Amino acid sequence: MTTGSAELPSQAEVVVIGGGVMGTSIAFHLAEAGVRDVVVVERDELGSGSTCKAAGGVRAQFSDELNIRLGARSLEAFQRFPQRPGQEIDLHQVGYLFLLSTREHVTAFERNVDLQNSLGVRSRMLTVEEAQRMSPLIETDGLLAATFSPDDGHCTPESVVLGYATAARRFGVRFHTRTTVKAIVGTGSDTFRVQTDRGEVSTGTLICAAGAWSRSIGEMVGVDLPVSPLRRQVMFTEPMPELHDRVTPFTIDFGSTFYFHREGPGLLFGMSDPDETPGFKLDMSDAWLPRLTEAIGRRAPRLLDVGVRNGWAGLYEVTPDHNALIGSVGRFFYATGFSGHGFLQGPAVGEVVRDLVLDREPFVDVSSLDASRFAADQARPELNCV
Repeated sequence: MTTGSAELPSQAEVVVIGGGVMGTSIAFHLAEAGVRDVVVVERDELGSGSTCKAAGGVRAQFSDELNIRLGARSLEAFQRFPQRPGQEIDLHQVGYLFLLSTREHVTAFERNVDLQNSLGVRSRMLTVEEAQRMSPLIETDGLLAATFSPDDGHCTPESVVLGYATAARRFGVRFHTRTTVKAIVGTGSDTFRVQTDRGEVSTGTLICAAGAWSRSIGEMVGVDLPVSPLRRQVMFTEPMPELHDRVTPFTIDFGSTFYFHREGPGLLFGMSDPDETPGFKLDMSDAWLPRLTEAIGRRAPRLLDVGVRNGWAGLYEVTPDHNALIGSVGRFFYATGFSGHGFLQGPAVGEVVRDLVLDREPFVDVSSLDASRFAADQARPELNCV
C-alpha cells in the first residue's frame, strides 16, 4: 500500500511508530477522538509488514478472557467496517472450526467454550460427525471432538489498513512511509526526539506499534519489549471447483496447527513449524514441507492432489507467553507482541490505546498485559494459538 510522504514535521502531539493494522487503528481512533496532530512513521509502506502477510482470520475463540474480549470487540468492529471507518473488507463470517484429537485438548476447549459463552461468544462443542459435515475435506481418523463459533471468519488485512488510514487522513493524521526510526532521545518524562533517516520529529507522546521490530524501538527508550520475530508461511491452492458455492469454515487441526480457509476459487493453507528459529527471515523455505505434507495427508488428504499456486513468508511477533504487550512507561505506549492474533485484535486494541493515551478507562482492563509481567513472574499463557 503506497502513500505519499511529505516532509517530516518537526513536532507532533502524538507519534506512532508502525503503519500496520495496529498503528493505523490507533491513529484512526485517536484522531476520531479529537487528537488532530498525529504522525505515523512506517519503515516501508502501510500494511507491508506482518499485516499484509496475515492469513486474515478473525475470531473470539481464545482461552484467555482478555483475548476473548478483544476478539469479540474487534469482530463487532469488522462487521461495521463498511460504515465506520468506511471500507469494504470482504468479511466472510464462516466460522472457525477447531479439530481436537487429544483428551487433554478436548477438556481444555470445553473449559474455553464455557468461558467464551459466559462472555457472549456463540461457540459450541461439536461431535466429529458434525465437524465433518461442516468441513467435508477433513479426514476424521483420530479426532475426538471439535469446537465452532459462527461469528468468526476471515477478511482482507490490506483493506482494513486502507480503511483506517483513509479515515485517519480525513481527520488530519499524517503518514510518513519509507521512514526508518534510527534513534529516540528521551525516556518518556518530557519530550521524545524521534530521529529518522528523513529527519527528526519531537513529541510528548510516543506509541510503539512496530510489530516484530518492536524490541529495538523499546531499547531506544530503555523499555524491555520481549518480542521475537518468527517466520510463518502460507500457500495457496489452484482453483477447486468442488468448493463452488460451498461455505468452508476456517478449519484448524489443533494438534498439528495445520489450517485452511477459502481464498477465491481455492484455499489458503499453512501451519506452524516447531523447528523454526527466531529471525527476520522472509524467504520461503522448503524445510517445513515434509511435516506439512504429513499433516495434510492425515487430516485433508484430498488436498495432496490439488496444485499449489504460490505462497509467502511473514513474521509472527512472539512473546514468551504468546500474549500481547499493551501498556506504557511514562508517555511511551506500546501495543505489540500479539503472537499471531494482532490483525484480528487491531480494532479493539486501537480503542484501548486511544483511551490509555487520553487517560480514559478502556472497555477492558489490560494492565495484566504490561510488559513488566515477565519480570514479576506473572505470565498469562494463551492456549488457542496457531
